[in-house]
Amino acid sequence: NIGGRVTVGTDSGFIYKVYGFAYIEELELFQEAGFSPLEIFRSATINGAKTIMEPKHLEPEFGVVRRGMLADLVVVPENPLANLKTLYGTGFVRLNPTTNKQERIGGVRYTVKDGIVYDAPKLLAEVAAMVAQEKQRVATPVPPPGISLVPALTTAQPPAPAMP
Repeated sequence: NIGGRVTVGTDSGFIYKVYGFAYIEELELFQEAGFSPLEIFRSATINGAKTIMEPKHLEPEFGVVRRGMLADLVVVPENPLANLKTLYGTGFVRLNPTTNKQERIGGVRYTVKDGIVYDAPKLLAEVAAMVAQEKQRVATPVPPPGISLVPALTTAQPPAPAMP
């Protein structure tokens, strides 16, 4: 609170830093350090945009949701200002205080990228189907040329049992 600009940035892909999760983890660390939810989201959006564009003496074209600005968005069913974990792509598991059972909540429902709306659960289902199909394909042995994996059919009959 003494000035300066704080932005968010992670070294995702480095050891123990998984893409997407590391970024949200950093947002949670900001919260733990005492930043308000609004300060956290400003650090992750407009503050980062200003930090990138100001050295070029340009106004940011991204970083806020406003007409004429570039914006990629995620739509989640929960309020991320109340719980940052709702931003995880597939949500998170918590214990329901009423039923005392585990439940998955949050998760990205839609992603808007370059003006195109993507249905995240539908995309996840399509990717799961592609993975299952590829696993099946890889699990099916492919014989080398000229070799058949089908047992050869024979016309020979087994010998008949001897009659007493």
